[in-house]
Amino acid sequence: QVQLVESGGGLVQAGESLRLSCTASGSIFAINTMGWYRQAPGKQRELVATITNTGSRNYADSVKGRFTISRDNAKNTVNLQMNSLRPEDTGLYYCNYKHSDFQISQDYWGQGTQVTVSS
Repeated sequence: QVQLVESGGGLVQAGESLRLSCTASGSIFAINTMGWYRQAPGKQRELVATITNTGSRNYADSVKGRFTISRDNAKNTVNLQMNSLRPEDTGLYYCNYKHSDFQISQDYWGQGTQVTVSS
């Protein structure tokens, strides 16, 4: 089992910034991908950004240039720095951890942290 605990959500105005953090604990494999997904009311959950243990990053087109994902492998944490926030960034942000090898496949989610951006 892997537990993910998120923090850092809140209510901000358009143009402001927020930083989300997620800490993983439990049966963690060193080779993994961690990331952030979000879900707006009435919409499907979508990828925001992911980062592998080697630092390879992937961003949704809608956040490129505004959001930055980073991680600390020693602390099993992943962060999402969100700048120039827009009302359309509003949603429940979920931390995700994935690992897969020939013996085991892991896919865990945090409980979500709310981000609300007012116009």
